[in-house]
Amino acid sequence: MIEDFRLPDLGEGLPEAEIVAWLVAEGDTVSLNQTIAEVETAKAVVELPSPHAGTIAKLHAAAGDVVAVGSVLVSYELGAAVSATPADRASAEADLGEKAEPNLVGYGAAPRTGARPQRRARSTASRADASDTAVLEAAPHDAIHVAEVDRPVERPRSTPPVRLFAKQLGVDLALVEATGAGGIITRADVEAYASRVGVAPAAAVPSRAPASDRTADVTASRERTTRTPIRGVRKHTADAMVRSAFTAPHVTTFLTVDVTATTELIASLKADRALQDHRIGVMAVAAKAVCLALAHHPGLNSSWDEEAGEIVAHHYVNLGIAAATGRGLVVPNIRDAQDLTLVELADAIRVLAQTARAGKTPPADMMGGTFSITNVGVFGVDAGTPIINPGEAAILALGAVRRQPWEHRGEIALRDVMTLALSFDHRLVDGEQGSRFLVDVGDVLREPGRAMLLR
Repeated sequence: MIEDFRLPDLGEGLPEAEIVAWLVAEGDTVSLNQTIAEVETAKAVVELPSPHAGTIAKLHAAAGDVVAVGSVLVSYELGAAVSATPADRASAEADLGEKAEPNLVGYGAAPRTGARPQRRARSTASRADASDTAVLEAAPHDAIHVAEVDRPVERPRSTPPVRLFAKQLGVDLALVEATGAGGIITRADVEAYASRVGVAPAAAVPSRAPASDRTADVTASRERTTRTPIRGVRKHTADAMVRSAFTAPHVTTFLTVDVTATTELIASLKADRALQDHRIGVMAVAAKAVCLALAHHPGLNSSWDEEAGEIVAHHYVNLGIAAATGRGLVVPNIRDAQDLTLVELADAIRVLAQTARAGKTPPADMMGGTFSITNVGVFGVDAGTPIINPGEAAILALGAVRRQPWEHRGEIALRDVMTLALSFDHRLVDGEQGSRFLVDVGDVLREPGRAMLLR
């Protein structure tokens, strides 16, 4: 008997998903809940478990294809195999949200053991362990485990544009030697392989401008432009930011603060052996300051419900942390951040950022935020005018900490100074509220001991 499996709604209400990689092939026998593919939505890379035990009769899409929700994805030949029962599916739905890696809604049974499903082996050699580089952190693929052996191997690592380029040339990335940092396959690697096996690279786009000394060294084999489809996280972020910019009346206010006391506190905490496993930085202190200040300025922790005609005040803080990744900007949030200590906030921020850069943030972690922070200072930027995350009232941008002359106790001294930028929705927050909130955050960063007086 042939049974079709349609791409389900992954619990996000998104209309489509991209097939990142198939972990099975036609003719393979799979077990219930075995991971058969990785799909990328506008928010995250999600593992797709098999809803049946049987044989893969047909794959209806290729890696790199964008598939609409509800379209047939896989056809199974079930034979004597038994698919998931309604009770199993109900169990899976009950488990959703309680497991670190939940099954998809309505498909598959909840695993009866803590073991992860094994994946099908791919014909590729084991590559070196991942190095801690920005390029590698942006790559969404992690080490996988093969059913036939106990040692970890890795699928080919590359970026979406390189995968698309390889697909256009008909090059199997598993056969390409990687020279990029941390085992990343670059466009040059694909071109070098294609040249060796006799595959012609895509033709270069001819320049319309006359040749000049500046462009004389450009070879015919080098493309002058690269086109990348607008989809996934970048498309979702663009849609959300446009909607926010043209719906919420944005106002941005700035405050420059002497944060020398905060940097000295951080230095002392780093020197404490009991805290050596925790990365406490300015971001964590700012997060704690925001949580304390929101308790006194609830308007900045509220939402505008257009349909109900109501202002919704939140009595908790789901703190969004903007994370730049190779797939685009994502803003996962820390649940009930108001209840966390400084050390707990620092740990949560680190884990959140690592998960986001790996493309493994659960979709649920990017919904329900009430206030966000973005750190533009890590890029050497002093200030900006951030756009509010849709559904929230405000967002705080942290600028770079700079050592510069500053008035201190009636004299000029070298101090650590940074600029805070607060954008807020003027429907929910007026100028006085926004300014007082920003001053309260700045006061904690100026004198961290003031946090001992707040609750």
